Amino acid sequence: MIQVSDAEPAKWTLALNNARNLQSDLGAANVEIEIVAYGPGLGMLKRDSAVATRIDEALTSGVKVFACGNTMRAQKLTQPDMLPSISYVDAGVVEIMQKQQQGWAYIRP
Repeated sequence: MIQVSDAEPAKWTLALNNARNLQSDLGAANVEIEIVAYGPGLGMLKRDSAVATRIDEALTSGVKVFACGNTMRAQKLTQPDMLPSISYVDAGVVEIMQKQQQGWAYIRP
């Protein structure tokens, strides 16, 4: 589980690099990776994102990318505003908490 709550493309690049490195080191078939974006970090999941190509590459490699519904509502964003292949959770922080309770590792670049 990788959290991104910053609007900086450099943070997203680091998170995506972390995901790619995990897949390389452990084998993509041996690791399940989710990236959860909320707060200012959600902007990088919009259609005009500076890291859209990298997010698409991560999705193609099996990484799941989730946008926080609470943040979307607060920012008045809808699914048509977002990259088409991402997924959604009601609350990003709740998703992170639940995954930690299930034993997932937590990474925040």
